[in-house]
Amino acid sequence: MRAGLPRDPAQWIALALSVAALLAGAWLLRRGRSPAAARPGPAPPRPGAAGLDPAPRPGAPRGVAVAAALALAAALISAAYVAVYLRGGPRIIDATSYWLEARAMAAGHLAWPLGEPEASVLGRFLVRSDAAGDAARRGAAEVAVIFPPGYPALLALGFLAGAPLAVGPLLAAALTVATYDLTARFAKGAPASAGSGARIPLAPLLAALFSALCAALRYHTADTMSHGLAALCFTVALASARRALDESPAAAASAPRWFRDPAVRAAALAGVAAGWLAATRPPSALALVVALLVALLPERPPGSAAAGARDGDAAPRPSPRLGRLAAALAIGAVPGLALLAAHQRAATGAFASSQGAYYAVSDGPPGCFRYGFGEGVGCLFEHGDFVRHNLAEGYGFLAAAGTTLRRLKLHLVDALNAEPLALLVIAGAAIAFRQRRSRALAIAPLLQIAAYAPFYFDGNYPGGGARFFADVLPVEHALAALACAAIAERAGSPAARGGLARRLRALLPVPFVPAALFAAALPLAGFAFRAGFDHAALRDREGGLPMFDPAAVARAGVARGLVFVDTDHGFNLGFDPAPGDVAVLRYRGDAIDRMAWEARGRPPAYRYRFAIPDGGGLASVSIAPLAFDAAPPREALIEGESLWPPRAQRGAWAAPEHAGGTCASGGRLLAVHAAASGEAVVRVGLPAPWLRGARISPRVAVSGDGAGELVLAVDGAPIHVWRVEPAAPGAPGAPPTCVALPPHAIPEDAVGIELSIARANARQHGKLRRDAREGPRDEAGAAAPTAANAARIRVEAAAESAPGGPGGPAAGGLFALDAVAVAGGNSVDR
Repeated sequence: MRAGLPRDPAQWIALALSVAALLAGAWLLRRGRSPAAARPGPAPPRPGAAGLDPAPRPGAPRGVAVAAALALAAALISAAYVAVYLRGGPRIIDATSYWLEARAMAAGHLAWPLGEPEASVLGRFLVRSDAAGDAARRGAAEVAVIFPPGYPALLALGFLAGAPLAVGPLLAAALTVATYDLTARFAKGAPASAGSGARIPLAPLLAALFSALCAALRYHTADTMSHGLAALCFTVALASARRALDESPAAAASAPRWFRDPAVRAAALAGVAAGWLAATRPPSALALVVALLVALLPERPPGSAAAGARDGDAAPRPSPRLGRLAAALAIGAVPGLALLAAHQRAATGAFASSQGAYYAVSDGPPGCFRYGFGEGVGCLFEHGDFVRHNLAEGYGFLAAAGTTLRRLKLHLVDALNAEPLALLVIAGAAIAFRQRRSRALAIAPLLQIAAYAPFYFDGNYPGGGARFFADVLPVEHALAALACAAIAERAGSPAARGGLARRLRALLPVPFVPAALFAAALPLAGFAFRAGFDHAALRDREGGLPMFDPAAVARAGVARGLVFVDTDHGFNLGFDPAPGDVAVLRYRGDAIDRMAWEARGRPPAYRYRFAIPDGGGLASVSIAPLAFDAAPPREALIEGESLWPPRAQRGAWAAPEHAGGTCASGGRLLAVHAAASGEAVVRVGLPAPWLRGARISPRVAVSGDGAGELVLAVDGAPIHVWRVEPAAPGAPGAPPTCVALPPHAIPEDAVGIELSIARANARQHGKLRRDAREGPRDEAGAAAPTAANAARIRVEAAAESAPGGPGGPAAGGLFALDAVAVAGGNSVDR
């Protein structure tokens, strides 16, 4: 936790504004009490809640005007956040993935065709699907971003308008207004002492003020993350459900038809928001559904006619209108749910989870990415360090409690920019829970916490806070505002005789403007002394810049051609499924790059380098020409790690791993980890158009008891098998040894080419040795060529290696694909 005196200019500005707000509030209070300020006329109201009467009621034009001014301030601060903290573009890998998904949707694609070579496009958070069945035969493979489509659909409108980064500030303004409305709806009609009706207008405007000054929301409405839209959907759904209940009695008296009924229209709007939340953040939608059920429960006492009690039946029945409201809500949810289903279908070829499909082929152990508890939860490639440190015993009750507590610890700063101010949210929840009308507000944050408890990864980072809880920040602002309004009412009450209450009354005799100024000083000071440090850390991380800048490409004089980038962030920011004169692809540093250049007509090529200094600091960007020989080389090399993510995994998972200082080509390799004692196979695709008629020779890296076999398949039929024996025991800690397997020819008419990498378990090691001695036996059913007799390989290497996971080989040894050597073959001209 970082805290202390301000260091950043934005922190100093926040501190200056906080002090100014305190001084202005004190001056207004003093001026209001001064005899010289008194004017002839009726005596002013006595101090207390009635002193809030000059403030407008929730629907009054004056209150709406103040809320609109705060919404404008929120939008301007979010826009400034883009320039000051994000430095002009998306920064987090998830944000860049949403950027790519929105750009694709703006071009009309939920999933777009995946051309060859696939490795120039496939990578992190992209899932491949065979939309037309056998992609190898029909060329129908497609690729999509794995995240739900609700937010990218909105961001796509920004792309169509030519200003995608304007979407966030607009969301910020809408969130502020929605927070005002949410607080007004749930506080409206709340019991209060005589003359305290002004509590109603103060709380909504304080909630809007907290929303505008919330640094976490400024981030989530600046970077292209989905939580700003999710928070808006959550807020609008709750407020609209409350409005539907409020309009229902009047509508029942006039009995309008369906969508002429304002209650039905409000319920339908709640359904639209809930459905779009499901298409944006499905777990948050689960929390919202329960909160809506609580809000929609009948409020009338049992036995009343309005409650629908039968004669002689003490148990209440739901009002007949409740069914109509529920139906309208369900109908409203259809568009969002339909969009989600369409995206999942496009991304996976079936109505399955796109995220589940991605992790099934890109991470491990099998089933590691799932919503729930038990052993095997936690993916070792994407979240390896976290899983090894926190989920050593699986994801059970204790691990879930630890994950939730870590989120809560970071979330304490999110609502009002400093942990101590979270007490206002807790106090507001206690106040709201006592009243039936506002109880849904009190439990919504708890439901959000529970909804994400079955997900193992923290998801926390500086600036973004506990982002899985960010979707209920507007609710928390409403609760904090209710607490502040209650404090003001208590301080101004004639019954407040105690010492503390008397001092509070002296500070807050409840005129509206001074109360708002004092409230604004709290989150401003919180940012100055606490939250500002987190946002500065976000600004400075990972080179302190977006990893792709189109302006830098233009400044380098690149008007047409290919730009190769070497980061996932940069690819997501630059790649366009419908490219113009300049196309962005992944830089692999092997034959894949030349293949991509040939496939696109051999245009001018450039390499975009994003270099982060070893000691940290601002990254440097350089763009230099990338030259390829006009004549295709006789021999080429495809790195094993370039073939990640695989096509499929069964009982195993593959991960690119660093192996600097070893025999590994380029210092990296594609390691295969066996998950259990059964079958352990990983299938990777090879670029068929360039390999037809070539001879390929896989190069494997093995150590310890790493062993297995490689099966070459063409158009779905295996044509060759290479078997690799376990290594002989050697010195502990010895590096792996790399061995080039005998070459094998690819047919000239090959359409789809795959390489299956099967890692042997302990029981299979003896069989591999026996097969190598007795001759090859192709278990897949194809005739085994005589050259396979040469596949018996002994490697003098380490018997034991480092534990499995990214950065180290699997326990008990290493079995990895280092590279695939290609001799001969075709160029794009053939």
